[in-house]
Amino acid sequence: MANRNEGSEWVGLRRAAEILGVHPATVRNWADSGKLPFRRTAGKHRRFNLKDLSNYAHASGDLEPVELQVIMQSALGQTRMQVGSEQLESAPWYAAMSDDSKQYLREQGRRVLEAMRSFVAAGAPDEGLSSAIALGKDYAERLIADGITLPQATRGFYFFSDFVLNSILTWSELRQPSNSTEWSTLLRQVNTYMHAMQLSIVEYYEED
Repeated sequence: MANRNEGSEWVGLRRAAEILGVHPATVRNWADSGKLPFRRTAGKHRRFNLKDLSNYAHASGDLEPVELQVIMQSALGQTRMQVGSEQLESAPWYAAMSDDSKQYLREQGRRVLEAMRSFVAAGAPDEGLSSAIALGKDYAERLIADGITLPQATRGFYFFSDFVLNSILTWSELRQPSNSTEWSTLLRQVNTYMHAMQLSIVEYYEED
């Protein structure tokens, strides 16, 4: 099946499934039933257009906006690429951590992104910040046990949060907003969540 949006970005089956948050077999079924437009490459592989995925996501009540999916996946991918790099290994705050704490941070990154995505997708309700507070406390508790100081813990937090903000800015440059407040609203909601988590970290250190 050909698609008219030839100038836009195309992704494969697995990437489309990640963006929509479903199993690849589900995306394949949607495509074969005509619910989700696609085209085939010369090698007969399915390719899906990001605009079509966005339209499908917005039309389906149980799916989150494609922009949010892509941003969070991008931030997680950037974090994975940096973990284990020479630059990160040489950072004093990272070098001071035990191997168990480093593994914990890798897993924590995914938990934070999932919680943040749920918060934004729900419309950023105040009660949704409880997960940010809990995650901040958990982060602080782990690093205090490792002998990590508050300045070191803060640097580690900024290291991760920068990837999220950079992903939002990059995606906003690639995709035109549907209205003038779309990206500013998303950025404000993400900042609200990250600030709540950061304050929780500081407060837990002060209590300790």
